[in-house]
Formats: sequence, structure tokens, C-alpha cells
Amino acid sequence: MNRTQDRPLHLLDDHDHDHARAWSPNEARAHFRSGLSGPTAGHAAGHTQANLISVPADWAYDMLLFCQRNPKPCPVLDVTDAGSWTTVLAPDADLRTDVPRYRVWEDGELVDEPTDVVAYWREDLVSFLIGCSFTFEWALSEAGCHCATSSRGATSPCS
Repeated sequence: MNRTQDRPLHLLDDHDHDHARAWSPNEARAHFRSGLSGPTAGHAAGHTQANLISVPADWAYDMLLFCQRNPKPCPVLDVTDAGSWTTVLAPDADLRTDVPRYRVWEDGELVDEPTDVVAYWREDLVSFLIGCSFTFEWALSEAGCHCATSSRGATSPCS
């Protein structure tokens, strides 16, 4: 795997994870931009989280159609214009730098997992923000359904 120049990487310990619940979305993005990496379960509780998928513009219609036909696993929250690295959902966010870690695929192969994708960004990329179950995980936890993702920093289902 070809690694790009990453920002310094750090993960939350158990004490810091408790503070992450109280972060605003802007605070969470600032932490990610400065190198915080790992699953975002439990971060900025009470606010919407999204998964980011960016595809070349000539694939965007197919992606949108796929999401439309699969609304439960792929609920579309926003679709950007080609080349745009901003979203109406978070006007101060930079989609190229404000995610804890990205997965870059080329020709069906995972080629990188950088902490920003500025070097990969292209003017023809259309981004889809897809709903994420981490959005409501905090509420499940408050109701007594404890999820493995929050307690272990994993990305597995609730138990």
C-alpha cells in the first residue's frame, strides 16, 4: 500500500473518549484535522455523523441510483457538485481533511489510508454523504443497549 505523508496520528484513550461525547461537530472535525484517527462512535453525541464516498462525476449517477434503490443501508444526506470539498450539512467543513481516516481505492484496489486526501482530490469528484449508525448509537447506550463500537473503538454491531 502506498502511504502519503500523513498528519501525526493519535487515538483516544478511555478518559478522552468520554470528553469526545461532548464535542460539538466543529470541535470533532478540528480534532480529526489535527490527527485524531479511529472510529468516531460516541463522538459529538446528538449530532449526525456521515460516511463519505467520493466518485468521479461519470460514476455519480450510478452511485446515486444505487443509493436510491438501497435507501436503508445507503441513506443519502447530501451530494456535492463535482470538485466541491464542502457540504451544506457542515459549511465550515473540508471533506478532504476533516475525516479521521480515508480509504483510497483505485481500480478496485485499496491503495492508501491517509488522514487527508488533498493529494488525491480531483475536480471531477462528486461526494456523497451517507447516513451512519453512529449518529444514534449514543441514544442506544443511554437506553441501556451498549454497543461494542463505543466501548472498544471497534466498528462492530451493538450487543
